[in-house]
Formats: sequence, structure tokens, C-alpha cells
Amino acid sequence: MFDFVKEPVLAAQDFFLLSGRALKNIFRRPHYGDDIILQMDTIGVGSLPIVVLIGFFSGAVMALQMSRALAQYGQIGRTGQLVSLTLVRELGPVLTAIMVAGRNSTGIASELGSMKVTEQIDAMRALGTDPVQKLVTPRLIATATMLPLLTIIADFVGMFGGFIVARFFLGLLTRQYWMSVWRGLEWYVDVTQGLVKPFVFAFVVSLVGCFYGLRTTGGTQGVGRSTTQAMVVATVLIFVIDLLLTKIFISTGGS
Repeated sequence: MFDFVKEPVLAAQDFFLLSGRALKNIFRRPHYGDDIILQMDTIGVGSLPIVVLIGFFSGAVMALQMSRALAQYGQIGRTGQLVSLTLVRELGPVLTAIMVAGRNSTGIASELGSMKVTEQIDAMRALGTDPVQKLVTPRLIATATMLPLLTIIADFVGMFGGFIVARFFLGLLTRQYWMSVWRGLEWYVDVTQGLVKPFVFAFVVSLVGCFYGLRTTGGTQGVGRSTTQAMVVATVLIFVIDLLLTKIFISTGGS
């Protein structure tokens, strides 16, 4: 009667088992430092152009939209404050995580999926190498390191995009805008919240991609299916976890 829930429950169980093994391997040798650095370059530096573009135009759009609402109350000077708060608390972490998921969760799933269907992972096990230690943990460490840094860059570029709009379209002075940005942020609360979220999202981005890659079956069609599933599941989980984290911060007086 409940056979339709069996597969999702088993998949969730396998995901948590993989996550536990990947986290445990962080403290076990070997650490494969070269693989971690390579993944940091692929995930971090490779994602930088798209993160910068998304951050800039997000900040510019936010400034335009917020200025319309603030103009009704004669508070256009607070545009920088609202742009900075929105970017640091929500848009920066969420949009950056989605962009990185779109680029790297799918990339990880397709890469590991190709290795799975061509039996490279089975050969790795036969040679005595733990595939989770070699393939999953380096990607987890690299993503958890680089995603918060990418979010910081996206936040600053977004504020700069808001400044361009505020300076050349709204007529705000440079000092007026940046003072509003500075005063609008509570560094302990907002910056902490803005860095905790991408750190948690990094686990979703990396582990979801690895999970669907390692369970790929069905040849090249299976690789494409795993890639699509990784993107969809990672995006949904990012929004769900963002809601939960926001609720926690609000409940604890951090928002």
C-alpha cells in the first residue's frame, strides 16, 4: 500500500549515510590535498564570473525596485540600507548557492555518473581506494570553503550595482549611499547570518551532486537523468533550508 514512499525513504537514508561517511572522512587520512585544491579552483574560481554578473544585476534591480517604494515616503536615501540588508541576509546567499548548484551540482553529478557507468568507481574499490574519501570529501571541503567566499563577493558586487543605480539614476551622493549601506548592517547579526547560510548550502550543493552521481545507472541516459535530478533537488533544498535557517535566526533574535 505504501510502496510509493519506499523509494524516497530509501534514497533519503542512502543520502544521510553518504553524508555521514563524507563528514567522517574529513578527519581521516589520506586527505587528498591536491584534489581539494583542484576542486576549489573548479568550484570557486570557475564560478566567479557568473556569481559577479548575478550579484551586480541583483543589486541594481533591488535598488530600482526599493527606490520606487521608498519614494512614496520620501526615504530614497535609505536605498543603500535596504539593498545591503536584502543582499547580505537573503539574495546573496541564496542566488549564489543556486548559481553554484546549477554549475557544480550538475557538473559533479555528470562527472561521477560517467565514472559510475564506465565502472571506474568499481575499479577504484578493487584497488583499495575508498570512492567517498577520494571523490566526495574533497568536493565537500572545497565547496564549504569557496561558497561563503563567493557569497561575500556577490554581496559586495551587488552593493556596487546598487550604487551605480543610486548614483546615476536616483541622484544619491556617493557618501550618502555607502553610509546608508554601512549603517544598515548589524555586523554580528547580519554578516553572521549571511555566512552561515552559504556554509550550510555548500553541503547541499556538493553532497546532492555526489549522491546522484554515485547512484547513476542506465548509461548515458542515466547520466543526464542524474544531472537533472541533482539540480532540481539541490535548488529545492536550498530554499527549504533557507526558510528553516531564517526561522531559526528570527526565533533567536538574530533578525
